[in-house]
Amino acid sequence: MSVYDNSYSRFVSMAKIVLPLAALAMLSTLFLVARTVDPTRSIPYADVDVNELAREQRISAPNYSGVTRDGSAISIAASTARPDPDNEHLVSATDLSAKLETEGGATYELFSLSGQIDTEAGQAVLNGGVIITTPTGYRVTSEEITTALERTEIESPGPVQAEGPAGVLDAGSMRLARAEEGDEASGYLLVFNGGVKLVYTPPSE
Repeated sequence: MSVYDNSYSRFVSMAKIVLPLAALAMLSTLFLVARTVDPTRSIPYADVDVNELAREQRISAPNYSGVTRDGSAISIAASTARPDPDNEHLVSATDLSAKLETEGGATYELFSLSGQIDTEAGQAVLNGGVIITTPTGYRVTSEEITTALERTEIESPGPVQAEGPAGVLDAGSMRLARAEEGDEASGYLLVFNGGVKLVYTPPSE
């Protein structure tokens, strides 16, 4: 029994000396082989311009909705929106979709690749290939469409093409607005102007 105790005691005594020395040797090795860090070098995966991020403020999936003075419901959604740093009332957006539902229940839908919403001017300008679908079955295309935010009004200042039940119509401009008092028609009027050309397609029997 005494022999076992003496052997165990000698082992413990040696361990108290050998283990700390081994630990020091390992630490020394780590310091010797460690690569010197150059503080002037940037981290490879941290190549980020903070100032650029601050300038490129973006909002994902924004939407705007409201009711015009004449009772139409309007809503606008986009994939991204970016405020103008020089104009707090102006926002640029991509992949816009807008819906205008008149008081009588007629729905007009608009789609475009890009656009701007100007809350001070009370309008949204859609561009980059605009598509409008009307409740009467027409599909209108134009390079630029302006829609008012406070009243029911959609306007294309440039050429438009409309495809629908009656055929294909080309015009220099287009405007949808509420009929003024005294007009024979009531409700809302979709008017094409500027050299209107219609290629009539008779209904198939």
